Amino acid sequence: MRTSSLLTALATGSVVAAAPKPWSHNAARDVNPFEGKTQFVNPAWAAKLDQTRQAFLAKNDTVNAAKTEKVQQTSSFVWVSRISELSNIDNAIAAARKAQKGSRKRQIIGLVLYNLPDRDCSAGESAGELSSEKNGLEIYKSDFVTPFAEKVAAAKDLDFAIVLEPDSLANLVTNLGVEFCANAAPVYREGIAYAIQKLQHPNVHLYIDAAHGGWLGWNDNLPLAAKEFSEVTRLAGNHTKIRGFVTNVSNYNPFNAVVRENFTEWSNSWDESHYASSLAPFLEQEGLPAHFIVDQGRVALPGAREEWGEWCNVEPAGFGPAPTTRVNNTVVDALVWVKPGGESDGQCGMAGAPRAGQWFDEYAQMLVKNAPPSVFNKRS
Repeated sequence: MRTSSLLTALATGSVVAAAPKPWSHNAARDVNPFEGKTQFVNPAWAAKLDQTRQAFLAKNDTVNAAKTEKVQQTSSFVWVSRISELSNIDNAIAAARKAQKGSRKRQIIGLVLYNLPDRDCSAGESAGELSSEKNGLEIYKSDFVTPFAEKVAAAKDLDFAIVLEPDSLANLVTNLGVEFCANAAPVYREGIAYAIQKLQHPNVHLYIDAAHGGWLGWNDNLPLAAKEFSEVTRLAGNHTKIRGFVTNVSNYNPFNAVVRENFTEWSNSWDESHYASSLAPFLEQEGLPAHFIVDQGRVALPGAREEWGEWCNVEPAGFGPAPTTRVNNTVVDALVWVKPGGESDGQCGMAGAPRAGQWFDEYAQMLVKNAPPSVFNKRS
């Protein structure tokens, strides 16, 4: 997951939005799906953090070992990034049902659907298993999206918040100058539209990835992004089929910036709350629902980056604020942890980083040490 290194050059444009068209929707669709529910705590990710806790104990650091235990009790999304990982959905459903039976409070499971052909077209650190040149789109539809949808549809006793294809449509907004992205554009659009069509169930709430403020939050990019999202939802047949959008997936931007970084000087989207507010009127202009969830699984500490284009194993960083629906922004449904902290972004950034997706315990330890108090005093 990354930001194009060219994005900061887009800072100086100025676009004034016309009065947004009212979004035609019914009241049921406008209910925040996270309200009154328990966000799912993924035991598979919590188990990986046992290594982190043991590392602190080996150093007689009981304070951070105890903090790690709190992190292990924090909700996070489950990634389904390959056909072989469809079983992750089954495991999450079984664990959520067990937790729901114990608490008698309905669970909402966060899932990431992430396996488009020609994935990560402009960087390649998270390139996937499918290629459009090898019948990848048809395989994606039949062997990945269809069984994915069948599994969540069958679990009517649970709710699902599903993030659709991080980075994909953002690349079509800014990176069509990259030949691989230009060739992948129709595949991305058709694939995501198909996923939207297949995931139409009352217990499913869809959030299309909208990158982050440092990527699409510039004045020139906001209307282009909304038009791209609109095109894909029209391909799906009915734009009211999505709940909204997700921002900052696998990135490091704060929801509310304590310090405004110098590299945000020319942007109205200097943190993710401002980005959501900046993008919302353009979405409404296109007839799209302006609802957001924001990934705060990791947040860079002030001064950690010299530019927004630094996206890989940024240091210093910490776990972000605990998942919650208590946010001071009416277009935001919830803060969530989409990226499982401790999994590497790739062999870049902090020294010793392994390949993307592999466990990076030194990084996990840093995230624990720099986590804010809300993680240890969580509120729903």
